[in-house]
Amino acid sequence: MKRQQVIHTVERPHLCDVCNRTFIHKSALKVHQRVHTRERPYRCNVCNKAFRRLSSLNVHQGVHTGECPYRCNVCNKTFTRLSSLNVHQRVHTGECPYCCNVCNKTFTRLSSLNVHQRVHTGEHPYRCSVCNKTFIKLGNLKVHQHVHTGEHPYRCDVCNKTFSDRSHLNNHQRVHTEERPYRCDVCNKSFTYRSNLKVHQRVHTGERLYLCDLCNEIFVRKSNLDIHHCVHTGDRPYCCDVCNKTFVGKSDLVVHHRVHSG
Repeated sequence: MKRQQVIHTVERPHLCDVCNRTFIHKSALKVHQRVHTRERPYRCNVCNKAFRRLSSLNVHQGVHTGECPYRCNVCNKTFTRLSSLNVHQRVHTGECPYCCNVCNKTFTRLSSLNVHQRVHTGEHPYRCSVCNKTFIKLGNLKVHQHVHTGEHPYRCDVCNKTFSDRSHLNNHQRVHTEERPYRCDVCNKSFTYRSNLKVHQRVHTGERLYLCDLCNEIFVRKSNLDIHHCVHTGDRPYCCDVCNKTFVGKSDLVVHHRVHSG
């Protein structure tokens, strides 16, 4: 018990002047500051990938040697480091030992908790060098940069459609597999996307989030509100490229196209 008290009351005198995060050791602050400076001083001599920490480089080199000495005794998946195995095993045990002290959401990894807490602190440490947009996660910045480069590195092996983000490819592939992994626990209706399930659940809760500021009519989806606004503005933004007839909604244009296609 005494040891736990020491851990919780220990002084953290080293302050990051960018995000105000504090550290016990100056060396830990120095490593952390590389998040903001993007400095990666440790470089792999095989593939040139760079890392903030020497320990991360050492683990990475197992990719080239093929060495994965740590094996899960449940599913036989192998890992380059013991800590990764320990985290993975929480998939099987359901253990989520890291809890957010603001909203009580729990996580399997301390790093995931640290990233999540930026939702509450407003910290966005990763900045796009082209447009200055900032992000909570480095991965989100990397995906965003494809907007500027036009890069779509992820390709569907069924229809060859390309995507800037792997998660978008994964979602798209459900079109081909017809997988609908998100199921309503009230009526058992299933959906391809989590966002569609969340919208559907408002049917049961009666929740309607989008309010027209002209007539106070409320809508479940923002897209429905946008279409409704056209009633007030007279706007018909969707135009047939064959006969120039215009429509309020895109779905109406799609149906109309069948007149020309037979």
